[in-house]
Amino acid sequence: MQSGCRVGAEWMQSGCRVDAEWVQSGCRVDAEWMQSGCRVGAEWVQSGCRVDAGWMQSGCRVDAGFQCHTAEAAKLESEVTKAQDTINAAQKLISQLDGEHKRWNAQMCEIKNELETLPVRAMLAAAFITYLSAASEDRRRRCLESWMSQSGLQKFDFRSFLSLESEQLIWKSQGLPSDDLSMENAIVILQISQLKLRSVACPFLIDPSSRATEWLCAHLAQNRLEVINQQDSNFMTTLELAVRFGKTLIIQEMDGVEPVLYPLLRRDLIAQGPRYVVQIGDKVIDYNEDFRLFLATRNPAPFIPPDAVSVVTEINFTTTRAGLRGQLLALTIQHEKPELETEKTRLLQHEEDKKIQLAQLEETLLETLATSQGNILENRELIDSLNQAKASSALIQQSLLESHRLQTSLDQERDAYLPLAESASKMYFVITDLSKINNMYRFSLASFLRLFQRALQAKQDVDNTEARITALEASLKNLVYEYVCRSLFKVDQLMFAMHFSKGMYPDLFKENEWDVFIGSIVGEMFREEDFPSWIHQERHRSVAVFKATFPALYQTLALDDSDLWQPFARSSHCEQEVPSTVARKVTAFQQLLLVQAVRPDRLQSAMTAFASQALGMSELSPPPLNLRRLHAETLELEPVLIITSPGADPSQELAELAVDTVGRNQYHEISMGQGQADVALASLRECSRNGEWLCLKNLHLVTAWLPLLEKELNALRPTKGFRLWMTSEVHPRFPPILLQSSLKITYEDPPGLKRNLLRTYESWSPEQISRGGKLLRAQSLFCLAWFHAVCQERRNYIPQGWTKFYEFSLSDLRAGFEILDRLFEVGKPFQWEFVHGLLESAIYGGRIDNPCDLRILRSYLEQFFSARLLSPSPGQGRSKGARFLPAQISLPNSCSILDYREVIGNLPEDDRPVFFGLPANIERTSQRTVSSQVISQLRVISRSVATGSKFDRELWSNGLSPILNLWKKLNKGSTLIQQKVTPPTDHHGSPVLSFTVLEQFNAIRLVQSIHQSLAALSKVIRGTELLTPKVQKLATALLNQECPLTWQDMWEGPEEPMQYLGAIVMRALALQSWVERASNQHLLSDTLDLSELFHPDTFLNALRQETARSLDCSMDSLVFASSWRTPLVGAKLQVKVGGLQLEGCGFDGVHLCENQHDSPSVSAVPLCYMAWLPQGCCADSGEEDIWLPVYSSPERLKVVTQVCVPCRTNHSQWIQTGAALFLKQ
Repeated sequence: MQSGCRVGAEWMQSGCRVDAEWVQSGCRVDAEWMQSGCRVGAEWVQSGCRVDAGWMQSGCRVDAGFQCHTAEAAKLESEVTKAQDTINAAQKLISQLDGEHKRWNAQMCEIKNELETLPVRAMLAAAFITYLSAASEDRRRRCLESWMSQSGLQKFDFRSFLSLESEQLIWKSQGLPSDDLSMENAIVILQISQLKLRSVACPFLIDPSSRATEWLCAHLAQNRLEVINQQDSNFMTTLELAVRFGKTLIIQEMDGVEPVLYPLLRRDLIAQGPRYVVQIGDKVIDYNEDFRLFLATRNPAPFIPPDAVSVVTEINFTTTRAGLRGQLLALTIQHEKPELETEKTRLLQHEEDKKIQLAQLEETLLETLATSQGNILENRELIDSLNQAKASSALIQQSLLESHRLQTSLDQERDAYLPLAESASKMYFVITDLSKINNMYRFSLASFLRLFQRALQAKQDVDNTEARITALEASLKNLVYEYVCRSLFKVDQLMFAMHFSKGMYPDLFKENEWDVFIGSIVGEMFREEDFPSWIHQERHRSVAVFKATFPALYQTLALDDSDLWQPFARSSHCEQEVPSTVARKVTAFQQLLLVQAVRPDRLQSAMTAFASQALGMSELSPPPLNLRRLHAETLELEPVLIITSPGADPSQELAELAVDTVGRNQYHEISMGQGQADVALASLRECSRNGEWLCLKNLHLVTAWLPLLEKELNALRPTKGFRLWMTSEVHPRFPPILLQSSLKITYEDPPGLKRNLLRTYESWSPEQISRGGKLLRAQSLFCLAWFHAVCQERRNYIPQGWTKFYEFSLSDLRAGFEILDRLFEVGKPFQWEFVHGLLESAIYGGRIDNPCDLRILRSYLEQFFSARLLSPSPGQGRSKGARFLPAQISLPNSCSILDYREVIGNLPEDDRPVFFGLPANIERTSQRTVSSQVISQLRVISRSVATGSKFDRELWSNGLSPILNLWKKLNKGSTLIQQKVTPPTDHHGSPVLSFTVLEQFNAIRLVQSIHQSLAALSKVIRGTELLTPKVQKLATALLNQECPLTWQDMWEGPEEPMQYLGAIVMRALALQSWVERASNQHLLSDTLDLSELFHPDTFLNALRQETARSLDCSMDSLVFASSWRTPLVGAKLQVKVGGLQLEGCGFDGVHLCENQHDSPSVSAVPLCYMAWLPQGCCADSGEEDIWLPVYSSPERLKVVTQVCVPCRTNHSQWIQTGAALFLKQ
């Protein structure tokens, strides 16, 4: 730049000299011309006078003078002509150099400014290389803007500061992606590699797509390049030779930083005379100064040890939204209008060539001016040369302007396809979010780009570009949705549809609507309000939150008009019954919010309808995919991963496909386990070499070995026909790179009793059924199959069916078959008690840990394995069977497997609640449960990427501010945080009073403890306190939408943090009233809501203790009793409990009744009187009463107590419905 300044100064000086000479020469010419003119005139006058005076005397002299002056006049005329030519030359030179003079002056100013800001720009470039090489584009832009404003710099372009356009064109031709992130990263790498300072950190490339590593190999191909994997057997030898002979070494597949590299990374060189050596392992190697080292990994989140962070420069090539948009736009243009890309590249090259020519001309011009000798105006050759150079310069400038104009026009044509690239980029990042839900849901950029190209190749009969883009977007959306859905379990597909709708069409959601829907915005403490009678009382709090959050929408809905909304309240498909007058005024998502607030029993259906409408799809579930169809999409280089649900096994279907496609001898299976790793790798290499099929089963058992498998796959060069199939269950430590590089599908057993029974009877042979020709045995086996299917399919109705997921599997069925088979072989009278005992205690019941679930299992065993159902007499079996099996089932009177298969074939495809003994309205409960799970997943998926792993003030502030703000709102106006309490003493006398005081003390201590932890977190975010491991754990949990363990250790409450905080404050405030009433001895006479307590079961125990004291008896002699509507007779102390809710059936205070199809999923029950009575005073519950559990929440995680409810007869009916009470929520 200094040489540029000197050249510019010389240009200005030479210009000034030229101007001065032109002015001086012009003045001399004018003066000489006037003087000669005056002399000529005077001499002519004098000569005339002399002629007149003495013509005769001076005749001879006149002749001589005339000749002399004629010669002088000719000379003067020649000088005038020469002066005129000089003036013309000077004018031409001035006009020619005037443009250059202005441009050079402008360049001088620009160079001067650049020189002034050079230190600042160099500092920013150094800071960029040092601190931003691992950052995303957004963070780079924000940091640069901040640094520029702090340093007072108006403009700074990192790319143009450290590289030329021509260099970037070369990099692009070598395979480097053209997006800004990749270009900037390339500059960082090359800048580091050009320096020989000992303090420069080694580049560590995080390159999931491997494109940057491939570019680096191409770029450094002339530098004696060596490329090696960290796991290669000759790794140490290659490293030593590269260090000794000064080669450039790229080490790939770096999962971490090997200790052997530390001396090289730290430049721990030892001087030995004129040379340096370095310790590598146990050897001392000569160090060559030309040695260059690059590290690379495909792992998007490699572990770099703290002691290695300072000696490597992390350079992240992970795809960003803007970068992907550029790549997709280039792909689109390449397919749709390849001539645009060709023309743009040609123009860029042409522009670069012209710029080089212009620079050369300028250099020639300056050199000519600087080396000219004598009078510049008289040097014709020089002036002609300058004129020619200037003319060429003008033509080049014009050509550059035209090139720029054409580029602008081409960019406009390219930008017409930008909406498609933007939409596709959004799609990719929407699907990458799914890994937050399940580690197995990972998708590679390469697979997405293949889908994108498939969409581009689809034929569309459209005329204009806009219609073509719309058609391409729709095609890509359908391809991506189907591709992703087949990789998801069915339970997650609705969640994906909602997330896809939100990501692709954010305009469908107004401010705060999505956050309220997923529960990220929770209302503060609301007082009770009166709402229209058609809104169920259980929904009042939700409607209050809805009203407070969206007052204008609430006004528009006119919910107070009961006549208008009655059809909606009663409808079995309320999402389709929104009054038309209202539906026209609100959006589809606002209608979904209404269903969530008022009718959550239809929320699943409403979400399905909304997502279908938003995505423009008639059906959210993709068509079923079989392995034969999948095979058409497979590639030799892309393994197929089949993600199985527990119990599902695709081995048989895969083996049949292999036999039909490549033959039995070309297909190999290996079940992974201990000692199989080496066998698997050997088989993999052999099958790859021979073009055969290999199936590696149960990879979830060997997750520690899978990175080695992945690297082996990456190094394979398989022959045509090779396929690798892998099966695995879900595992949180399955390697992300292997997941991304695989074609994934999920494999689940088809749901439903009918398919379950068919699978069972397909696994049994005719001989197994008809063995011994015993009818009772064949019928018993059918009952076993039915029982097994009911146990498995009942899991679809958690928590009302079973309270949790139990892994009833094929091994249980086999064990049950063996038991029945042996019992029938004995020859003695069949004893059903053996079957009940073994199945309940050892096989199926051995998996169950909840007494209520065990009671359901026992009920099924008594129903299906009973002499009343199965009898040696065929006639008796038929007549009795109808009472114990559904009406659709009639047990065959034969031992033929075909008859049983026919019975199964006549079953409906969809399960009926009566098959399980569940209530008719179980669908409503199921929808509430499913929709609650979907919303919980959406809340998890909405959190920021990689939150909690490292402290990022902005991420933490955005992610945690909703929780911190909610805590402030919840405690506004209360004294819980400031309240000082002392540990209670046991001087109260009354156990109930002692309990309430202790409960209040613990509540206040819990609130204050949470407040302290959140206050510390807030201070860390504001920067007023240092980050501690305790605060780090707290923030990580909250950012992951999980309740911190330190909070759960103090009280086990809701798992969602916002719900937990609301529950804490609600109970702490309510306990103040409990203490006051207990102190005044009014507590037991009031109606109590046990949901206001942290430990309601302990309260009932305190009541038991106080009752024992008042009766002067032992606590063990008391039994729990309950009564409905009327107080318990003979109870000394009893409590009146309100707010209980019943699920599974109805109760009017007299007896239980069955739920109908349109019954609400949860119903309120009358007041319940509870007391502890002496054993002799308590009437035994008879056949007409049943004990139902009371849970603390609808999730049925914790039992508070059990209450006796009148039910008439048939306990099994109510047990199988999953009837249970729980405290008000």
